[in-house]
Amino acid sequence: MTVAELHPNITHWRERVDLAVAFRWTARLNMHEGVANHFSLAVNDDGTRFLMNPNQKHFARIKASDLLEIDANNPDALQGPDAPDPTAWGLHGGVHRHCPHARCVMHVHSIFATVLASLADSTLPPIDQNCATFYDRVVVDDGYGGLAFEDEGARCAALLTDPKKKVMVMGNHGVLVIGDSVADTFNRLYYFERAAETYIRALQTGQPLRVLPHEIAEKTAQELEQYPEQDVRHLAELKAILDEEGSAYAT
Repeated sequence: MTVAELHPNITHWRERVDLAVAFRWTARLNMHEGVANHFSLAVNDDGTRFLMNPNQKHFARIKASDLLEIDANNPDALQGPDAPDPTAWGLHGGVHRHCPHARCVMHVHSIFATVLASLADSTLPPIDQNCATFYDRVVVDDGYGGLAFEDEGARCAALLTDPKKKVMVMGNHGVLVIGDSVADTFNRLYYFERAAETYIRALQTGQPLRVLPHEIAEKTAQELEQYPEQDVRHLAELKAILDEEGSAYAT
């Protein structure tokens, strides 16, 4: 009997497993924030129903069967023993209500992205291939207004209307990444953190930066967007590693 057969009343099993992998690997990379931060994945056509991690559970322990299914249009979701974190509801609910192209939403306070978000100028120049991936594809939020309750979530969602821009550097806060699937979004989150690390470490040298010209940076970004199946294979390899280790993520 498969794990899915053992949980006949739990819907969207494949999506749950993918999301559980992303939680586990984010913890492995120390890109998490203990029992804070949130990932979500839309499971209906307009994106208003979504899977999300339960309140105050460590990323390293999240299993597919733990994930909550939330209705972004139902404020009663904040009531009861299985209520999501109110800031998760505010931020992710806002994005899923207002940005149907954001099928998956990942928000973390990862170290280097948050350092970038703490600078007066939080733009990421194209100084290497990873940084060029995000050339003209990042929105910087300069209007931090405190914890991401419902009003703050709606304000942030309003900054993500351009489908080309799938990363938001949340000034004084962290980073939010959107995508078409768990694999697409996690891959983007991973490489944005790597790009931010390269940039921050380059700044630490105090030496002039070697910035790519516009034409090459844009060409590189387009080539990487069209690179076949990297996101899918990346997630599949993470599953394989966790499976070899006997992880319970897919239970």
